[in-house]
Amino acid sequence: QAQLVESGGGSVQAGGSLRLSCAASGYTFSSYCMGWSRQAPGKEREGVATIDSDGSTSYADSVKGRFTISQDSAENTLYLQMNSLKPEDTAMYYCAAFYPSCAAYEYDYWGQGTQVTVSS
Repeated sequence: QAQLVESGGGSVQAGGSLRLSCAASGYTFSSYCMGWSRQAPGKEREGVATIDSDGSTSYADSVKGRFTISQDSAENTLYLQMNSLKPEDTAMYYCAAFYPSCAAYEYDYWGQGTQVTVSS
């Protein structure tokens, strides 16, 4: 049974940093494209960043230059380093796994989310 567990969320002032982690288990981590999405109250879920099995990354325009996605395949863990946080980054952040690719997947798994709150 695939499982994704996020951690590292919290409250921070604007300009601060947080690092989110996602511990994965129950599937072949290195074979999946991994990603972070977020959903703010009253808004649709949006993709934040992805990292493919070959290490290639992509970011939403709103976070480029501020967020960095990375993974440790030995530890089956996905990370999202978030710097220069803004109040508009406030949302529930979700970790997800997609197979065979983030763009066109047949299988997907999602975590329960971790809350990030940025105050001005």
